[in-house]
Amino acid sequence: MIKKLVLVFIALVALVSYGQEGTASPYSFYGIGSLKFKGTVENRSMGGISVFIDSVHVNLRNPASYATKNIAGWNSESRPVKFAVGGSFTSTGLKTESETENASSTTFDYMAISIPMGKFGFGFGLLPYTSVGYKLESLNDDGDLQNRFRGEGGLNKAFFGLGYRIVDGLSIGVDAHYNFGNIQNSVVEYIYDNGLLVQNQSRESNRSDLSGLSFNIGASYTTKISDKLELATTITYTPESEIVSKNERSVSTITTSSTGQEFASNTVEIDLEALGLLETDLVLPSKTSFGLGIGKPRQWFLGAEYTTQKTSDFSNPLYSSSSIVYEDASTISFGGFYIPDYNSIDNFLKRTVYRAGLRYENTGLVINTESINEFGISFGVGLPLKGGISSANLGIEVGKRGTTNSNLIEENFINLQLSLSLGDRWFQKRKYN
Repeated sequence: MIKKLVLVFIALVALVSYGQEGTASPYSFYGIGSLKFKGTVENRSMGGISVFIDSVHVNLRNPASYATKNIAGWNSESRPVKFAVGGSFTSTGLKTESETENASSTTFDYMAISIPMGKFGFGFGLLPYTSVGYKLESLNDDGDLQNRFRGEGGLNKAFFGLGYRIVDGLSIGVDAHYNFGNIQNSVVEYIYDNGLLVQNQSRESNRSDLSGLSFNIGASYTTKISDKLELATTITYTPESEIVSKNERSVSTITTSSTGQEFASNTVEIDLEALGLLETDLVLPSKTSFGLGIGKPRQWFLGAEYTTQKTSDFSNPLYSSSSIVYEDASTISFGGFYIPDYNSIDNFLKRTVYRAGLRYENTGLVINTESINEFGISFGVGLPLKGGISSANLGIEVGKRGTTNSNLIEENFINLQLSLSLGDRWFQKRKYN
């Protein structure tokens, strides 16, 4: 047990210390950043579906997963305590109608634990919700640099959840999320005199410190439809919630070195209280998800999931633009896994879990009348570790976000994911007193 906890700790420290920027997407400029995928590498390798729930993997998307049935191999007396930690590396090719550029980011994605308590179970953990990370430039009619935009930060979630198994196969649960983080951005305006850049420029800097509570409710039902096949259904609902944004804004006169470094002087703090923007409320839209799947236990599974979010209700009074609107977002995902021989003793590859999936997403963001959509194809493997209920998981997703229409940017990305899914038996009935 100690060795497993040490392994989790080493992996977490490595991911957090190396992964400083969670995204390199220009679309993180809008709203409160780009939404991060809330789920494990196992989910993501199957197109993002979370309808498959078992007793040995953490499921971050449905709190009903904390209260699964006990393991038959343990005489149906208990189920394991489950740990999960994961991170990813993303390489992105950015393309406009005339230019291309490359960017990359490394990020810590989640850390979670699920602990059984009879028919109950609870889980807690930490994961990013949104991420901001962009460096953009705009040119004037003469082809000279006009504005430079920079942003970083994001919103994180610390969660605690409770699940209850009503009967074997039917569970319900609820997660409580504490959302926290900050977003910092700046814009520099470059001024020219007879085609020559003047010595001093102006920079506006903004910072928003975010905090608030939200909830996620879920249910899961699994039943036998034949001697060999199981049917799985899930539903989750996240009610609309609000987070408080405490804001700061300043304007500075700057000079820029030949390397692009900025030196500020004559900084003036803007009185946001007089503008009614010192403290604002941001709406986190409601979200509903339905999942359906079928499979043969310990051999294969196929599922589909549909998610809709009322993104049209989102608002951010501090940042607004006539070229940006929000529509309701939606995602449809398909995926599954295959295990050649779960009980194989001498063939490691036969015990390996092979996963694949695809997804199509309307992000809800509309820029210059263009809806920003995203498509991804994913593959992955779950490599069994000693003991049979733990695994190392590798995943890859190839996809596209956005468009080059209306002077926008198309992103072509490759996402590499790594996670550890560890299980251990803490609670065991005594055979003898």
